[in-house]
Amino acid sequence: MSNRRRFMKMASLGSLFAFGAKAQQIPSPTQIEGPFYPTYEQKDKDFDLTKFKGSQQSAKGTIIEVFGRVLDLQGKPIENATVDLWQANAAGRYRHPHDDNNAPLDPNFQGWSIVPSGKKGEFKFKTILPGAYPIGKKRLRPPHIHFKVSKKDYHELTTQMYFPGQDLNKKDNLLQRLSKKEQDLLIAKKIEGKIPRYEFSIYLKEV
Repeated sequence: MSNRRRFMKMASLGSLFAFGAKAQQIPSPTQIEGPFYPTYEQKDKDFDLTKFKGSQQSAKGTIIEVFGRVLDLQGKPIENATVDLWQANAAGRYRHPHDDNNAPLDPNFQGWSIVPSGKKGEFKFKTILPGAYPIGKKRLRPPHIHFKVSKKDYHELTTQMYFPGQDLNKKDNLLQRLSKKEQDLLIAKKIEGKIPRYEFSIYLKEV
């Protein structure tokens, strides 16, 4: 092959990568489910975790909104995925019988939601910023939200969403064992507004 033909071929490939081809996304990293997945029956598992349906009392803490999309590794939206999420309250306490944290329970905090992704893979929910909580005598887990996402023909994903700007992120064993690219997938992007909003996309791998 002549130098000219070789150059033209490489130029064509370069154009393809620049304007057409897109690198395949890696799947969202798996994280442990932890010991506090809800074990009680709860009728209200809607997208507003800040209060129970029919109640006038709201949960304590900073109200936030989390939104994002469930996508495949080519970036295509996954409709009707089950987005199951749970978290600690603002004081760092789960509504779980085995949580022996001395922090107070919040009777007005829903703490658990199961919502489907929409036609564009979208989901959103309203909640409060979870508090950090102790692991043993010397460690604190950073604020995070647990996710379990499932859809037929895809691998079920159990993971955790972390918040940007948290010093505890740098000390957390679960987060720091991941590569920088994997960490970036699990740390939400903050969008300033009247109510702080956090964007968090989830990538599932096909079976």
